[in-house]
Amino acid sequence: MEPILSAADLVVRRYTHDDLPKIRQTLIDIHADAYADAMDDEFNQRFPWFVDNWGGNPAFDCVIAYDGEKAAAFAYGAPAAPEREWWREHVIPAPEKHQTFAYSELAVRTQYRKMGVAELVTRALLEDRDDDLVVLLVDTEHPKVQKMYESWGFQKVGERQPFADSPVYAVMLAELPLSF
Repeated sequence: MEPILSAADLVVRRYTHDDLPKIRQTLIDIHADAYADAMDDEFNQRFPWFVDNWGGNPAFDCVIAYDGEKAAAFAYGAPAAPEREWWREHVIPAPEKHQTFAYSELAVRTQYRKMGVAELVTRALLEDRDDDLVVLLVDTEHPKVQKMYESWGFQKVGERQPFADSPVYAVMLAELPLSF
């Protein structure tokens, strides 16, 4: 199938916790394509565990963009538990707003990059949310990705290494709605 010319040609579908059995392999396949050059890394190989962990949250929210029948990209996350927003340790004083959406994962198949697909699925995931804030992590070795999020209104507020074998991530925070 020939790649699309624009993200506008994609169809975005929303999924929840109850849909995880139906979409789990699709998420894993997109991730494997998006990280094909880094799949020898043990941390990336554990992605199915992360899908199950996040998808196990009853408030799990996921969007997948499709080019016809082919899944091109996804974005997912879930609201953070009230009063347990781990990112607050990086912001002094912490914002008074409390409802935070934890944007866990974004992956775009390589053939769909640089077409606005990342923005498309991010918009679809975050538009119309009742949360006040959104937090995400970006590998500090990917400054272009960090700049993309900054262009959408995110600010780096600190750094975090959540697992011993994970990269060091920039902790990025934004108010909702985003300012694309």
